[in-house]
Amino acid sequence: MGRARKPVALKVISGTDQPCRRPEIPPVDFALASEVPAPPDWLPNAHAIKEWHRLAPILCQVGLLTEAGTSALAMLCSLHGKIVQLYAAGEAPTGHMVAQYRALTNDFGLTPVAQGKVKPVGQKEEGNRFARNGKRPS
Repeated sequence: MGRARKPVALKVISGTDQPCRRPEIPPVDFALASEVPAPPDWLPNAHAIKEWHRLAPILCQVGLLTEAGTSALAMLCSLHGKIVQLYAAGEAPTGHMVAQYRALTNDFGLTPVAQGKVKPVGQKEEGNRFARNGKRPS
């Protein structure tokens, strides 16, 4: 099969990156939600609906809620509602539920660590500050 390719990030750091050899992958631009969408009918409880009404306006305002992302937000709110129900009943959620909740909150940039990683739709990433602009070290 051959050797595994060296990741681009390592090539950039070592100064051997050649942008002309990278495959051209066009970015996918989903349409931003034009207004705060109504919560879906299938949200399981009042806690989930309340979380939708809390998060959807915030995500719309900062340009992180797209038409395609509304179902993921609904899943996040649904999971939040179930976790709140469990805590209210004196029970604890499973580790899997907590992990899924954490993953979804990270996807929307809702944790301090994830805030620096998530970029609003249409915002271009700045170049790598460690790149040498295609020049090899002398």
